[in-house]
Formats: sequence, C-alpha cells, structure tokens
Amino acid sequence: MNKKLRIGLIYGGKSGTHEVSLSTARAVIAEIDFDQYEVFPYYITKQGEWRAGPVLHAAVDDAARLTFDAHGGIEAGAGAPPPLLDRLPSPRKVDVAFPLLHGACGEDGAIQGLLETLDVPYVGAGMLAAAVGADRPAMKRMFASAGLPQSVYRSFTRYQWERDRAYYLMEIEMSLGYPCFVMPAKPGAGFGASKARNREELIEAVRDTFAHDRKVVVEEFVDAREIEVSVLGNDAPEASVPGEIAGASEALEFRARYVEGKPVFTIPANLPLETAKEAQDLAVRAFQAIDGAGLAQVGFFLRREDGKLLVNDIDTLPGLTPSSLAPRLWKESGLLYRELLDELIRLALERHAGTLSSDN
Repeated sequence: MNKKLRIGLIYGGKSGTHEVSLSTARAVIAEIDFDQYEVFPYYITKQGEWRAGPVLHAAVDDAARLTFDAHGGIEAGAGAPPPLLDRLPSPRKVDVAFPLLHGACGEDGAIQGLLETLDVPYVGAGMLAAAVGADRPAMKRMFASAGLPQSVYRSFTRYQWERDRAYYLMEIEMSLGYPCFVMPAKPGAGFGASKARNREELIEAVRDTFAHDRKVVVEEFVDAREIEVSVLGNDAPEASVPGEIAGASEALEFRARYVEGKPVFTIPANLPLETAKEAQDLAVRAFQAIDGAGLAQVGFFLRREDGKLLVNDIDTLPGLTPSSLAPRLWKESGLLYRELLDELIRLALERHAGTLSSDN
C-alpha cells in the first residue's frame, strides 16, 4: 500500500479576505481524496499567529458540518490545537504545502518565500509570479514586454502625485480621458476600483485610494464584455474554456466585479470559436509572461466596438471552492473539482523536483 501524501493546508491570514480563506479551507477539506492524502491544518490568525489543528485522516460527510473551533483550528474531535508558535508542528513535516491565503502575505510572494526557505513543495505560483500578480503596474509592464494587448493606464506613487499632481492630471486627461477607473496597485489592498467622471471625482478617488496603497493605477474606460480563462500547468500550461462575467448593464457589471464581489458567470462564454481560441492563447501567454505555475485566472476585456481582446489582469491564487469561477471553468473543460486538487498537488511536486534538478 502506497504511503499517503501529507498535505499542509495553510489558511486564514491577516488580510481582509480572512473569512474567504476559511470557506476555501472548508471546501478543500470536504472534497480532497483522503484515500490519497492526510491533511495537516495550519491556521493563521488575523494577528498573524500560526496555530495547528489535529491531523485529518477522513473526509467530512457534510461540508456544512465542518466548523472551526475557538482557536481557528478545524474541529475533528481531537481537542484544541496548540495556541503557540513554538508548539506548532513544523511545515517540514508535510510533503506538499497548499496555501489557501488570499490578499496580503498570501498571494504576493510572502508565504511562497517562506516555503521556499523551508524547501517545502507548495501549490501554485512561485515568488516572482505571485509578487508580479499582486502588483498591477509590475504585472502590466511584464505583459507589455511580452507584447500582450492591454488598455491604456497610468501609475504613480503618493510621493509622485504630491510632487507633480498637475502633470499626472494632464497625462490622465490627455491619454485616458473620462470616465476612467482608479484603483490600488495591489488588488488585495482592501479597496476596490472607483469610477471617475471628471477631474474633481478623479482627485477624490486618488486621495481615497492612497489611504489603502502607496501606489495608484488609473485605467481608461473600455466598453467591453469581461471574459475569464483559467490556466493550469507548469512549463506546458493549458487553458480552460472561456467564461464571461455577465451583468444587465455596465453599472451592474462594475458593482458586481469591484464592489460586491458577486459576479454572475456564464460558462462557457458565448463567443465565436476564433475569439475563444484567441483568449485561450493569450491566457497562456500571460501565464508564461509572469512565469506562472499551478493555477491562475486571466481576465480580459472584449471590446465591443471592434471585438479586440485586451488582457486585463491575472490572478495567481483564484478562488478555489467548487462554486468559484476557476474550478467551474475546469469542470466545463472536463476536470472535476477533486481531480483539479489532485492535479495541483501533482504540479507542486513536479515544479519542486524541476527546481531541485536545475539547481544541481
């Protein structure tokens, strides 16, 4: 009998998406194949403290029954987890770490750097891809260097804005015009995008955004459909069928996408075959441009006036519950949720083995 792989689930975290991470952990534990794996839960509190729950050897029959105890550990009838870091089982005990952290310190290269230091294989993007995916200006520069089509944007720091506001206002008004969208450089900064229809609203939006991030991105308004493609793999990634973030109006789409975080998905997207194929090709190119690994989700604008695809962003740690978009895209592409988890773990081991062989 083959020995089960030890999977270290890392969840919780200090960001504003803490509860989302807990939901993801519930989903993964409810669906992961316990015939192949045993699960080591590692919970990070909102204050950044690490705690460990009892090792899980069996699935939970009903995901709704899966709850977290007072310490954040997963209840499994084995008592409370050790509350102190010095009593925490070392992540080196696991065969593969599975980060389920969103936002700061989860998808920006921080946890990836820690796991690299510990020499623990881990699911998902490496440090570079994670850091680039979490910094919109850096991401856009790498996309540009790869020749990927994008919308027009400008970016600046608080210091630059305060030093030369008139210049940046002129640049934005001449190059982007109104309306435009103002957003933090880091998607997980706890603040969404604001729509500016004139100079007064632009200045107010920039001021509000600086309360959440030291860098701001301003992008042109594009009258477009929003298309999403998931990418899975390491050196030879593959793209899922495209999906669409749909809404009854531009205002509804904007609110669902950036404010409420509850978009409506159409899977597969109703696209001409050649457009769907182009979106898949561009998604793979975007993934490779940032040296992606594991799983990612690439967003596009499909411009209504001419049908041109523009790469909008890449999420190196997309939602991973069965109802999240990336798993649904892969389900439509023929890969069930449990199979997707298996593939992510396999890709983590493959990437780690390749890194070791290249260093030796």
